[in-house]
Amino acid sequence: MRVWLGLARSLVIYNNPVRSIPLRRFYRSLLSRGDLALDVGAHVGTRARAMRAAGARVIAIEPQSPFSTFLRHSLPRDITLVEAALGPKETVAEMAVSTLHPTVSSLQPGFADAAVRAPGFGHVRWDRRQQVRVTTLDRLIAQYGMPAYVKIDVEGFELAVLSGLSSPVPLLSVEYLPAMPDATHEVINHLMTLGPYRFNPVQGEDGRFLWPDWRDGGTTQDWLRSLPRDARSGDLYARLPKT
Repeated sequence: MRVWLGLARSLVIYNNPVRSIPLRRFYRSLLSRGDLALDVGAHVGTRARAMRAAGARVIAIEPQSPFSTFLRHSLPRDITLVEAALGPKETVAEMAVSTLHPTVSSLQPGFADAAVRAPGFGHVRWDRRQQVRVTTLDRLIAQYGMPAYVKIDVEGFELAVLSGLSSPVPLLSVEYLPAMPDATHEVINHLMTLGPYRFNPVQGEDGRFLWPDWRDGGTTQDWLRSLPRDARSGDLYARLPKT
């Protein structure tokens, strides 16, 4: 029963017009019709549906039950569902699951211990474990082609996901948490080894970029260091210069 309460809570919070309408408008500014987009950590499918509404061909990646089951039965048939996590190699891994707050379930070792001390996480308990299949971004790209955009929201496991990518993609985003900035700094450093990425954040669910211009990794890291621990989280976008 608690598992389904967690799913119901996520549907109320994330699968509603207050979130979906700004997202659809935002993704229309990023994606062109026919672009391939990957939603890594699809949860209840809010982002996958918004990408589809923008005209993209969408692959939703979600390993956690009951969300993978919910997506299997509720996503539009033209969205491809991959019931797996992404990481540096193909394997089976153990996910720390919060039954009542499943959006913060994570494969990252130590994430739960660090998060419980962070602002906004004090009420969360990671109370069970789930075995999940892990594949890689490279394997998905070999199967489906190069994506125009990859969204990654995997609660501290972003660097591991990107470690399974050997070639830069044109545009991607990762969640950033001001209370745990080191993970995002590592992601920025890793991305700069793949290509000359420029960065721009979106705070919360605003559906618009914070900066009028795209900035280099060092400037972005300075901005992250300046944020108070209780600042809003959001998504950090990284894109390659257009040629």
